[in-house]
Amino acid sequence: MKIIDHIQNAKGKTLFSFELLPPAKGQGIQSIFKTMDELMEFKPPFIDVTYHREDYIYKEHASGLLERVSYRKRPGTVAICAAIMNKYKVDAVPHLICGGFTKEETENALIDLNFLGIDNVLVLRGDARKGDADFIPSDGGHAFATDLLEQVTDMNKGKYLHEDIITSEKTDFCIGVAGYPEKHFESPNFNTDFKYLKQKVDMGAEFIVTQMFFNVEKYKEFVTKCRDNGIHVPIIPGLKPLTTKKQLVTLPRIFHLDIPEELSDAVSACKTNADVRQVGEEWLVQQCQELIKFGAPVLHFYTMSNPGPTKKIVEKLA
Repeated sequence: MKIIDHIQNAKGKTLFSFELLPPAKGQGIQSIFKTMDELMEFKPPFIDVTYHREDYIYKEHASGLLERVSYRKRPGTVAICAAIMNKYKVDAVPHLICGGFTKEETENALIDLNFLGIDNVLVLRGDARKGDADFIPSDGGHAFATDLLEQVTDMNKGKYLHEDIITSEKTDFCIGVAGYPEKHFESPNFNTDFKYLKQKVDMGAEFIVTQMFFNVEKYKEFVTKCRDNGIHVPIIPGLKPLTTKKQLVTLPRIFHLDIPEELSDAVSACKTNADVRQVGEEWLVQQCQELIKFGAPVLHFYTMSNPGPTKKIVEKLA
């Protein structure tokens, strides 16, 4: 079922959904099943599975020369989605990213997803490779999320890459895109962000999932500004509890977000990470309660495949 249909069928009730990381290469799928087993009691209508582009590793030869080798640390997104749908009878939402894929590889992945009966995709540009100062698209791939979005919407119209495909079946993907309540870090200003977000919705995006945030007012302002700019699709807040002191530094650096002073002071005063988890849990429960009251259609938790903290929070809300 499409995300927008799940939301409509909920008739105003706030749903719960979760995002998982594929296991690192060489690990089995049992870690995914273990996470799912802990979260299924909350009846999520859908589960997101992230996609990760390749990075480079360096192999040293006997001669002493270093060879740069492309390496994908977390493969298996499509297969994991299929396994989740088969085992748990819940919709899986794969991320689609620009980096690391040619247009032909993306088309083939979309064909596979369509064959598997996957109805939803989340279209993202994706991150730069480690060591690259900026995002560098792959040869023959997309440079921007709007380009990738156009390819998916083209297939929904029955338009494939090669003109020699005369009779082509239309896909019917429900397409989500990313939103940034605190502005995308590469955007020159907030208004430019909304211009591109409106463009994506006009192109065919049917729902928005936000970057994580720790100030509910930022989400409320974002939703209001979306509506003022003619963006009327569901806006799903992305959420994550703080669990370590280190995250006071790493999360702002990696995700370009603001941690409220009240929260950062409380975490800084903690003596152990167990204390941090308690503070993070209490803060996020309060966030969720405010979001439910505001009418958020879904609470979407970035679990990082560690279900424990998320489970404790949702138990207090369910």
